[in-house]
Amino acid sequence: MFLEERHAKILDMLNRDGKVLVKELAEIFGVTEDSIRKDLSSLELDGKLKRTYGGAVSISEKLQMTEANRRRISDVESKRKIAAAAVRLMQPQDLIFLDISTISIAIAQILEKSDGNYKILTNMVDVLVMLARNPKIQLYFAGGKINQSRDGFSDVLNLEFISRFRPDIAFIGAFGVDIKKNSLTSRDTAGGVLKARMIEFSKTSYIIAESRKIGTESSYQFAALDKVDGIITETELPAALTSAAENLGVRIIVAK
Repeated sequence: MFLEERHAKILDMLNRDGKVLVKELAEIFGVTEDSIRKDLSSLELDGKLKRTYGGAVSISEKLQMTEANRRRISDVESKRKIAAAAVRLMQPQDLIFLDISTISIAIAQILEKSDGNYKILTNMVDVLVMLARNPKIQLYFAGGKINQSRDGFSDVLNLEFISRFRPDIAFIGAFGVDIKKNSLTSRDTAGGVLKARMIEFSKTSYIIAESRKIGTESSYQFAALDKVDGIITETELPAALTSAAENLGVRIIVAK
């Protein structure tokens, strides 16, 4: 196999799987691990991948991780307000679903120190880690194949497990909330399918979203807005949007 062909196949595998390992590539192509390391070094110099210990990751995956970390530290005060408003809607012994969302992390930070006997269902790793520290919380975690850029799980195994539950309240994250189009959108199709399922199975569901996301759209519509009971956000919306939401039967909760 020509060197260029091997490089092309490595990039194909990288685009498909998000990462490659030196040892596995050496076995697949029947060459030494040193040859593979040279291949990865060359491709990194061309800006086509990022080398890691024992292999490489795609540039797109590296950017996703950077974006995920950026989201954690943006709009921190807004997220705290929304989280506090969400916790005020909870009752002891309620089964609560916390979706993959940086606002769910803010909710977990409050519940971690709470004396309430809540039951929490989540598919987000950070939420699991925080709430596992509180012995009063009954915690259910839905695993599967991890999406590292989202810090959680949203695959078929995850969906099968989580669909067995019937939460009292679901708090759902969204990248886009378009009231005029009656639309809720996400970037991730698998995550979007899970969000839609939990809206369907929960007695009450709320979108948790900073006001900057309202009026925006992302790439995948996972549900119509009128399928949820309300939106929790941190600032008053224009009267026209509030009225449009009310016409859809959707309550706007402004966090104080």
